[in-house]
Amino acid sequence: MAKQLDYHTIREIFTRFHASEPEPRGELEHVNAYTLVVAVALSAQATDAGVNRATRELFKIADTPQKMLDLGEEALIEHIKTIGLFRNKAKNVIKMARILVDEYGGEVPNSRAALQALPGVGRKTANVVLNMWWHYPAQAVDTHIFRFGNRSGVCPGKDVVAVERAIEDNIPVDFQRHAHHWMILHGRYTCVARKPKCAACLIRDLCQFEEKTL
Repeated sequence: MAKQLDYHTIREIFTRFHASEPEPRGELEHVNAYTLVVAVALSAQATDAGVNRATRELFKIADTPQKMLDLGEEALIEHIKTIGLFRNKAKNVIKMARILVDEYGGEVPNSRAALQALPGVGRKTANVVLNMWWHYPAQAVDTHIFRFGNRSGVCPGKDVVAVERAIEDNIPVDFQRHAHHWMILHGRYTCVARKPKCAACLIRDLCQFEEKTL
């Protein structure tokens, strides 16, 4: 684990990220808050590309909780059977739809606690939805952010909650809204798990990772 970087270094890192991509976006396809929740829940232990392939047709016919209930679990399974853990995920999606219809009038709640109370929705999923749909600066820490944060020193921590707190405490406020997107994309395409692409990294001179592949 690298040491926590200082304010000026972190500001320079995110200034470069911003200059490279001013408006980073999540890669999960969705049409409203409900389909976003479903897509993020389905993405656990799966790739965004794989989820998008499975949900592209699904969301054309089931883009609300009631339509998902009308579709039913077995028909849902047929749409998402290429995604890992699809049977358990299908059960959770149907349970979630029932709760949203019965308790929230078919609308997706926008508090972290209410979101996390939904079947199949953890803290990371809740943070993604709050950030992407409601533009709240919630930080969804996934494996890419955890790896990048600890390698670089931007947001080191022993677990995802510690990394999330490090992001909130150390990244300047004006970069908070897009911080997790910049870090996810950087971890997914540059600071990869095996053989990170340090030679192509726009912050390699600021990163504390000792095993750079230059």
